[in-house]
Amino acid sequence: MDNSIEISSKLLKFQKEEINGYAIYSALSKLKGVSQKNKKILSKIAEDELHHYNTWKKYTSKEVKPNSIVVIFFILMAKIFGVVFCVKMMESLEGDAQEGYKEVVNDIPEAKKVLEDEERHERLLVDMLKEERIEYISSMVLGISDAIVELTGALAGVSLALQNAKLIGIVGVVTGISASLSMGSSEYLSQKADKHNHPLKAALYTTAAYFFTVLMLVVPFFVFSSFYNALVLMFIDATVVILIFSFFMSVVKEIPFKKSFFEMFFISFTVSIISFVIGYFARKILNVEI
Repeated sequence: MDNSIEISSKLLKFQKEEINGYAIYSALSKLKGVSQKNKKILSKIAEDELHHYNTWKKYTSKEVKPNSIVVIFFILMAKIFGVVFCVKMMESLEGDAQEGYKEVVNDIPEAKKVLEDEERHERLLVDMLKEERIEYISSMVLGISDAIVELTGALAGVSLALQNAKLIGIVGVVTGISASLSMGSSEYLSQKADKHNHPLKAALYTTAAYFFTVLMLVVPFFVFSSFYNALVLMFIDATVVILIFSFFMSVVKEIPFKKSFFEMFFISFTVSIISFVIGYFARKILNVEI
């Protein structure tokens, strides 16, 4: 009896997850900007989720509604980070469900078919999804990582030399804009040399990613009059950007989050500390007063 209740409880949980998946994939397929190919793939996955829902419903004899909060959350993630990111994040979260299916295979024979769909068929469909921002992720990596390393280093270096928040901010803006254009130009030439189909798009993604990061890092110097406070907030902003980007990379590229985060964090802040020390000694040696 206890075993029967436990299995029923698990099946009801599976049923809720499947109906949530159906609602999310259906909503994603209707978003503006989603290609026709992706719409078909997402609709097919939604159909599979609904089929799985009905499979569990035969055993629970209960109707379950989607969790609107969960659905809204994933739609929001899709609008911010893209459909591919959202789908891959959902797939990564379904690992526990697949383990749960294995636990009921002996009691529910149809669980084996559902498990096969989750592990093979849907996975193949997810890998077929294409999205422009994902195709140019290497260009975004180049822009963001270079901006964080170069600009945190540059701003930390000139902070002690100039000791004026707004002046440091202006230097950061000029340096950042010049560097973003330079980085974009280099990416264009690199992609063109490699005979990439759209070198200009790759360059624009690099430039946009670099410039966005620049804005995040220089804003504190126009908000605070104390360059020390601005410097602290700049490092916090840099950490937030690294966190968000590392999370994005860990989901889309399926690489360890901790490794990606700590690697970029260590490099960026090591360069910043070295630049800060250089700025200190430059001010002392050159005896510059502003």
